Amino acid sequence: MTEVTTSVQIILPQHCNGYQRPRLFGGQLMAWIDITGAVAARRYARRAVTTACVDSLRFIAPAYRNDTVVQEARVVWTGRTSMEVRVDSFVEQLDGTRTMVNRAYAVFVAIDENDKPVPVPPFVPETEEEKQEYEAAQLRRKQRLGQ
Repeated sequence: MTEVTTSVQIILPQHCNGYQRPRLFGGQLMAWIDITGAVAARRYARRAVTTACVDSLRFIAPAYRNDTVVQEARVVWTGRTSMEVRVDSFVEQLDGTRTMVNRAYAVFVAIDENDKPVPVPPFVPETEEEKQEYEAAQLRRKQRLGQ
């Protein structure tokens, strides 16, 4: 199974909108997704990476001020120089229970010191979940490329 990168944030007032019960800005969550996904991609490729696209970003449930947000990112597919990373975001309660609030898929490209794309190790899915994610990632890639 691929390595999981985890990040944790507490939603502070500057991360929220101005509603009576302040909710997390979607853009703030997207920034955290980009960072957590990039760390997972960097660890996998052992290279610097750049974000190529965020293919899918589904907001499932809200998160509010003072909630703890836990993100888990893992590589689910690789091409020659690119990697697709799934980032799941959860609100974690004080008792440790988690509710998923978002799932995103982002594509990163490994780059060298001259910002040129470089090959990444091939991802070989092992578990049934990894195989399903890999096949779904291949379909998303075809859609991105208009095939």
